[in-house]
Amino acid sequence: MMKKGMIVGAVAVALVLMGSMMIRTADAAPQITVYKSPACGCCNGWIEHLEDAGFEVQAVDTEDMATIKAANGIHSGLASCHTGLVDGYAVEGHVPADVLKRFLKEKPEMAGLAVPGMPIGSPGMEVPGQPAEQYQVLAFDPSGKAFVYEVVN
Repeated sequence: MMKKGMIVGAVAVALVLMGSMMIRTADAAPQITVYKSPACGCCNGWIEHLEDAGFEVQAVDTEDMATIKAANGIHSGLASCHTGLVDGYAVEGHVPADVLKRFLKEKPEMAGLAVPGMPIGSPGMEVPGQPAEQYQVLAFDPSGKAFVYEVVN
């Protein structure tokens, strides 16, 4: 007999697999599935940023972000508050849409992109009256090794 936690975990893994299999045609808007806490406002801000940039976003509220992150190679050094899956890549945190679009066009042999933490001024983390912080967008490989992909000023 499966316990409730096992069922929730199995459903989360199934959703991760479904989201990572979403493939788009050359002319279609990029489709991204974003897993987030239902209470997180900055996640909604990032989703709006992506939609404004032409992404089709499917938001999935979950209390089990740890399973989503683990299934997609997101270790604690890469972690932020939400995880997106697009064209077989993981997208962790507040990655700017233009950087993500370039990454998807280049199709590097990486597992995904990450903006660790929640830098002030990154998409969804804008604070009125506060200047944006400089931050790094990291590309990471399947082993979790990260490389600076772009510095955002």
